[in-house]
Amino acid sequence: MPLLEVNNLEVCFGLRQGSVTALRDISFQLERGERLGIVGESGAGKSVLGFSIINLISRPGFINKGEVLFEGKNLAALKNKEMRTIRGNRIAMIFQDPMMTLNPVLTIGDQMVECLRAHRKISKQDARVISLQKLKQVYIPSPDTRLDQYPHELSGGMRQRIVIAIGLLLDPDLIIADEPTTALDVTIQAEIMELMVELCERNNVALILITHDLGVVSEVTQRTIVMYAGRVIEEGPTKEIINDAQHPYTQGLINALPQMALPGQRLNQIRGTMPGLNDLPSGCAFSPRCDYVLPACHEAIPALTKSGGCNVACHLVTEQNNLSEVNE
Repeated sequence: MPLLEVNNLEVCFGLRQGSVTALRDISFQLERGERLGIVGESGAGKSVLGFSIINLISRPGFINKGEVLFEGKNLAALKNKEMRTIRGNRIAMIFQDPMMTLNPVLTIGDQMVECLRAHRKISKQDARVISLQKLKQVYIPSPDTRLDQYPHELSGGMRQRIVIAIGLLLDPDLIIADEPTTALDVTIQAEIMELMVELCERNNVALILITHDLGVVSEVTQRTIVMYAGRVIEEGPTKEIINDAQHPYTQGLINALPQMALPGQRLNQIRGTMPGLNDLPSGCAFSPRCDYVLPACHEAIPALTKSGGCNVACHLVTEQNNLSEVNE
């Protein structure tokens, strides 16, 4: 049984003009200890998917249909009291900005002890010992001193390490990291991602890494999902997607990486912008920005189909595969 299984998930947001669909027909599986990347531009639905997994979608958002099975239990159907035994305990989430995660008026130690005692019946002293161990795991220097410091006294990289330590406090089976290195400089980003991979491998913890950076995904994850306008458009082993991207959108993301342009040359970019949820074009949502658009792209939403070692939702790829089969 997979650790996590998402089946036909659909998430909507209710507006005065009617509801809009933020996620459509999302399905994937995650094994224990596996590292999965979720990639796409802002507005693709990556963070909404992360929040949906732990049932943290707040009104006017709601899960309209589908399942989020964690060890066979449907999290989408659980009440808040039942979810508390899983959220933060079995599944931890690391957010983009550590200053928004950490309470500025409490010391690091107070916050870690409070988190532990909310889920376990242990003394403050025992909770402090566990907190100290977790700070050592994430290589915080002078961890006993850091426990008595406030978030503003620490650097950005140190705060993010502490957020990771808090995520590990209850020995979760799954960590969802939503753009965990966005506010950090490049060298600190590399250190944080290297640390997360090491911790996941050491503790056999599964990781869902939500990011817009395919460069980070290529270094950290084993499998990747590419999202566009609330749908999965390509999915497969990370190496195959990076080395042989098949969807025009994924190819555009890879070509937009800084290292793909020569020194002094303009950076490549995908023309246009992602459509709003209430203004999606008919057919393929990427068709207005695609250089390889076909008549079918304006008529029908492409289904995910097998292509090589990946699943791709693209009429062009399907047509090319059909032609190859005919020629064979």
